[in-house]
Amino acid sequence: MSKRIFVTATNTNIGKTYTSKRLIEAFSRLGYRVGVYKPVETGVIAIPNDGNELYQSALSFNPELSILSLDDIVTLQLPLPAAPYVANEGKQIDLALFSTALAKIETLCDIVIIEGAGGLMVPIDEQTMMIDLPRYFNAVTLLVTHCNLGCINDTLLSIKALENAEIPFIWGLNCRDTDTTFETTSLPYLNHRFQTIYRIDKEIDAIAKALLDTISLLNEERA
Repeated sequence: MSKRIFVTATNTNIGKTYTSKRLIEAFSRLGYRVGVYKPVETGVIAIPNDGNELYQSALSFNPELSILSLDDIVTLQLPLPAAPYVANEGKQIDLALFSTALAKIETLCDIVIIEGAGGLMVPIDEQTMMIDLPRYFNAVTLLVTHCNLGCINDTLLSIKALENAEIPFIWGLNCRDTDTTFETTSLPYLNHRFQTIYRIDKEIDAIAKALLDTISLLNEERA
């Protein structure tokens, strides 16, 4: 089994795909063959845009992935831009479909980046929410959070949810050029609260290494 990393965020449009593409680059620089997987994508009209971005980025570093199609990368493609539960009309989803698809991808890579949809509490079906997938996949999680006003609340809520679910994770800030007040309105508290703060735009290599260290530590505990 390859090393598995689940990328989630505090909400939609926070930067999961951007971050996943940066991770592809970082792990490739470290010499790993990187694969990508997006179990479900909504808002799909012609092609799954996020899944395609991930696939094209990974393919540029790992040509072995060329035998796959977009349908291999994105298992469930739904047209309505909504939570999977809503977009799929509340139908039950057999998670074994995700496992089968992931196993096919893993034959071609050393690390697989699994990108979620929306935030942690997005419902997939009646029984499953996005936060359940990291444990189902036995993956280490990277939580992507934003730098707008309100990021303290959003970040702490998502961290609390991951801690309560006992899911191993690290987190990083995806700051954009428009986040002009972050340094004065939010960063002081985050610096006070946390010993380590990762910036995705500046420290993606450190994030990649921290994820690998977390995976290694978990493997030691399970041995």
